[in-house]
Amino acid sequence: MAFGQAFAAYLKPGNVVCFFGELGTGKTTLIKGIVQALTDTDPKSICSPTFAYLNIYQGEKTVFHFDLYRLDDVEDFLSLGFEEYLLADGICCIEWSERIEPILPDHAIRIHLVYSGQDKRKISYEIPKRPLSDNSCAR
Repeated sequence: MAFGQAFAAYLKPGNVVCFFGELGTGKTTLIKGIVQALTDTDPKSICSPTFAYLNIYQGEKTVFHFDLYRLDDVEDFLSLGFEEYLLADGICCIEWSERIEPILPDHAIRIHLVYSGQDKRKISYEIPKRPLSDNSCAR
């Protein structure tokens, strides 16, 4: 959560943050930190939208939290009309982003989590060459 809270300070509306990692690597916990920092939402009320696919948290900034674990492919995502959120004036946090890899915008930030022991995770990230504040959505 602490990494998510610190990382949130760099996020701007229009950012798409993609999370990659196996079950139990801490994707939801990291997102809880981001959501709490950006919206002042109590972390206890932040949960992964595994069955609803999307939770929206309002605050100083809006966060769209996707969990695509149950999604089969890009066509499912598109058929639900979710692509508009990739272009919205909020911050998209997407768990299981590999499900929609072909349509992820070029400006997407990629965070990879790897389990490294009971209470340890290795976190690496890729930030696109464009600055985080650039809201253009070229794919």
